[in-house]
Amino acid sequence: MSNYFLKTEQKIAVTAALAEGSSIRSIERMTGIHRDTIMRLGVRIGQGCARLLDEKMRGLDCKRLELDEIWGFIGKKMRHVKEDDDPTLGDVWTYLRD
Repeated sequence: MSNYFLKTEQKIAVTAALAEGSSIRSIERMTGIHRDTIMRLGVRIGQGCARLLDEKMRGLDCKRLELDEIWGFIGKKMRHVKEDDDPTLGDVWTYLRD
């Protein structure tokens, strides 16, 4: 099912669960919405956020930034990665540079 056919309430529920850090499969169980649809909605939300930030966050005169670390994982957490696994699996860190 395309996320274009989801009701606004469903989109809000999925977005809120993603923002809280719920897994795709747990959101699928909670909402009954297929995981592929959840992923497509997540991509659309991310693209919209990127467009908004690219447009609005310009010319800022920041003297100091405070950030929390941005960590995630691809496929599995690093502690579960085995030597013969795909080398692209494991922990992912997001870094900022000026």
